[in-house]
Amino acid sequence: MKQRKKVLLSWTALVAVSLLSSHPSLANDELSKASKDSKQWVMQAGDYANQRYSSLKQITTANVKELRPVWTFSTGVLRGHEGGPLVVGDVMYVHTPFPNVVYALDLNNAGRILWKYEPKQDPTVIPVMCCDTVNRGVAYGDGKIILNQADANVVALDAKTGKELWKVANGDPKKGETMTGAPVIVKDKVLVGISGGEFGVQGRMTAYNLKDGSVAWKAYSVGPDDQILVDPQKTTSLGKPIGANSSLSTWQGDQWKTGGGATWGWTSYDPQLNLIYYGSGNPSTWNPKQRPGDNKWSMTIFARDADTGMAKWVYQMTPHDEWDYDGVNEMILADIKVKGTPVKALVHFDRNGFAYTMNRETGELLVAEKYDPAVNWATHVDMKTGRPEVVAQYSTDKNGEDHNTKGVCPAALGSKDQQPASYSPDTGLFYVPTNHVCMDYEPFKVSYTAGQPYVGATLSMFPPKGENHLGNFIAWDASTGKIVWSDKETFSVWSGALTTAGGVAFYGTLEGYLKAVDMKTGKELYKFKTPSGIIGNVTTYEHGGKQYIAVLSGVGGWAGIGMAAGLGGDTDGLGAVGAYKQLANYTQLGGVLTVFALP
Repeated sequence: MKQRKKVLLSWTALVAVSLLSSHPSLANDELSKASKDSKQWVMQAGDYANQRYSSLKQITTANVKELRPVWTFSTGVLRGHEGGPLVVGDVMYVHTPFPNVVYALDLNNAGRILWKYEPKQDPTVIPVMCCDTVNRGVAYGDGKIILNQADANVVALDAKTGKELWKVANGDPKKGETMTGAPVIVKDKVLVGISGGEFGVQGRMTAYNLKDGSVAWKAYSVGPDDQILVDPQKTTSLGKPIGANSSLSTWQGDQWKTGGGATWGWTSYDPQLNLIYYGSGNPSTWNPKQRPGDNKWSMTIFARDADTGMAKWVYQMTPHDEWDYDGVNEMILADIKVKGTPVKALVHFDRNGFAYTMNRETGELLVAEKYDPAVNWATHVDMKTGRPEVVAQYSTDKNGEDHNTKGVCPAALGSKDQQPASYSPDTGLFYVPTNHVCMDYEPFKVSYTAGQPYVGATLSMFPPKGENHLGNFIAWDASTGKIVWSDKETFSVWSGALTTAGGVAFYGTLEGYLKAVDMKTGKELYKFKTPSGIIGNVTTYEHGGKQYIAVLSGVGGWAGIGMAAGLGGDTDGLGAVGAYKQLANYTQLGGVLTVFALP
């Protein structure tokens, strides 16, 4: 009888999920409502604001030391497990790197598999995935689970059964176009980006209609005004109209057609302003000498109308990128005070080592400060022009082709890569997983061939001079641009952070530890070694009156590419392999979901 009751409960949860598919607007209302329900975790970032905060407080600074793993689940896949599980009602949805398996697990029955979806993909997509075969997770809405496959297909699955409902091709792997980012559902649309900046793609954001997968709008990062969806007079940058041909005028000839600006990071949404926010990646190639100009709008924050895709404002953080400082990291939306004035803020921790606080309504730049003390490629950001003041010694463009520019900080993987930070409204602070890594960078001439690497630089990476640790977990004050406290880590913190109303911040380490720290002081309160290195994002939910913490372990990603892909040369893996060689002494491959709770 007890077992039958569990099955009925699971079925009830699935029926509830399917009811949301009756109408897209209803589904969106339900999704917005569900994102505010701390018992669930219905979006990869926790909510539209990308705050990764939970109001659950059963687990506190006083009792977190008693946390224990209560069940685990093997994904059956090796390589890097980024992103995290979704929790919708009594069902958890778990994803994997290539081949991008999706599981629906029954929370009423210790993770029993309700259904499994495994797409059939051509393995030739693997060599054109830049930095491991990662995937940052699925999205939920309208009774559907949306998956971005490595081969650039977007798939909608029935959340109740796992049945494929529609499938569309968002790119062509033969041109180097792949997908690693998590989709986001806004109203009746699915927003998806594209990967492939190292293969000369023309980056873009595409909105598909959730009902049937038809295209609603498509906005490129670089190119003509009608392709990048800007109005020369109405779209602004730092409060001024961008003018006609704002992108084309910053490229030489037709270079924009293979200009990069990929959009593989995170997307946030402000329902009141009806604006979505995301960043674009590096210009192609990595050799700056071959593409004179600012290369707009690569390395840019976009604020776009969710319905039409038209850009309201843009801001380029690293004009004429010379270091591969992709601008794709998450935009965290928070209402905070800046210099005593309440602001609808957007906070962004860029790869280039600067943390930006902006007015998300207008695009006004309010704060831009270094969030890692090693950053040396620029002295500061000019608050009037928004441009960084580049130090000539570390300019790979000024030093030229076939010259090895040494000691640039941060390295190409940035002071933070895609691993998302968290904001706590309780403390008003941001909790940031960071990299503490520098590099040598030597550009060389390269020609474009579709589907072949279009990099044109040799890199090696290492800790800052005189130091031996590669990461920090920090608390950041975005109103002043200052580090409040910083915890050293042996390796980069490649896991997404989580903050809770219990006063605890959680993150994972590349060695495989789930860690819990006091949000006010950074004091370590708990750690547990999971089966593999953690590059997944920590999530929390409540089930049966109990708070749980869940995280995917499975070492890989750019930092762990040496282990994941079996690479051994110091300059392999776009320069990362040499810096992280010692990682193999601490952990091994293997995807496992670990779920924790108090006794």
